[in-house]
Amino acid sequence: MGQITAAYTKDYKCSIVKKQRETYTDSEKYMTLREDAEQIVRKSIQAVLPDEAVRKALTGRKFSKGKLYMVAVGKAGWQMARAAADMLGDRIEAGVVVTKYGHVKGEIPRMQCFEAGHPVPDENSFLATQAALELAAKATAEDEVVFLLSGGGSALFEKPFVSGAELQDITRQLLACGADIVEMNTIRKRLSAVKGGRFALACAPAHVYSVVLSDILGDPLDMIASGPAYPDSSTCGEAVAIAEKYRLKLTDEAWELLGKETPKTLANVETQITGSVSGLCRAAARACAELGYETTVLTDRLACEAREAGRFIGAIAKTYQGTEKSLAFLAGGETVVHLTGGGKGGRNQELALAAAEEIVGLTGTAVFSFGSDGTDGPTDAAGGYCDAATKEKLAAEGISIYDVLQDNDAYHALQKTEGLLVTGATGTNVNDVAVLLIRR
Repeated sequence: MGQITAAYTKDYKCSIVKKQRETYTDSEKYMTLREDAEQIVRKSIQAVLPDEAVRKALTGRKFSKGKLYMVAVGKAGWQMARAAADMLGDRIEAGVVVTKYGHVKGEIPRMQCFEAGHPVPDENSFLATQAALELAAKATAEDEVVFLLSGGGSALFEKPFVSGAELQDITRQLLACGADIVEMNTIRKRLSAVKGGRFALACAPAHVYSVVLSDILGDPLDMIASGPAYPDSSTCGEAVAIAEKYRLKLTDEAWELLGKETPKTLANVETQITGSVSGLCRAAARACAELGYETTVLTDRLACEAREAGRFIGAIAKTYQGTEKSLAFLAGGETVVHLTGGGKGGRNQELALAAAEEIVGLTGTAVFSFGSDGTDGPTDAAGGYCDAATKEKLAAEGISIYDVLQDNDAYHALQKTEGLLVTGATGTNVNDVAVLLIRR
């Protein structure tokens, strides 16, 4: 089997590979496991595309009689903006879309579409955000701003109080040290003119209707994309403690900013969550069940080191090796990677490869993990797939999984075993899901 290569649009339809399930050789089991994995990835992502969720959030909504502006930010920004534009049409006065490189799939009437850096902000992030702020400045008390927000906005939507170069350096430090997303955003809010509720203030006196696609466990609205239009619950003390915990190298200016509080109340904002990782887990569970697996969702709040999550899922495979049923176990959430090397990869790829160490030789067993946005770390893969033969295939190439993980180079190892899951940009972003399949 090759890589998963599919474009996910609202019209995407996946085909079902139907097979008899009575008996398989080991090689046939690995082949059909991979086919099952491909179907589960496709169906899961298809179910959480933001189009229907945005339509639901806007249907029946009564807006002010003034002008209607729209700002869409995040990896799902273009997809959300297109769905909203299809509904609202000429009612939209003007708008700005800020999304990741490769995620703009065409023009949207009356909308300026920008692509920018992720996970590290770049000059295009700053230029696009300035365009959104200039649009917000036009809004009066009679007008309304529809703010469509999804994950990735912390990098994509940015006007820093420090220099761009310093913000990029701080972002890289946070990515490398193993800080989780809440810790990262607690720091980033205090260095930004749009995060931590400040974009909503920039829109005042206009009312802001915020529609949010959540990519953080538990859906904390002030942390998703660093909460540009939601009151901040974190404190300066917490920000300073995080900086000290990870020994961040900051200028005096940045340390001073960590001591300045963010807005704690906002009178001009109404917010609605439209999707989250729990929906992704439910979709993946349905896809597994349709393929004949008895399915268990272990959690939708997985938050730990990626390789530890992989080892844990591999341990579950050992526990159930004697089963006579086909079983699937799912864990949704967002793991982290502590960089120890200079290789190429992402958290989902590391999780799958770490599991490969545990499932070697287990009959009819595979582990795969993928990000709903289609991008895992700074790579073109959504995640990784490993089965009971993966370790042996790598060993035949003289490759040690331990060494690969130490160098954070899962991408190239999985490439050699045809274990990369490549979907392309999906248009959504609701965290990740890891799946263990035991096929009988």
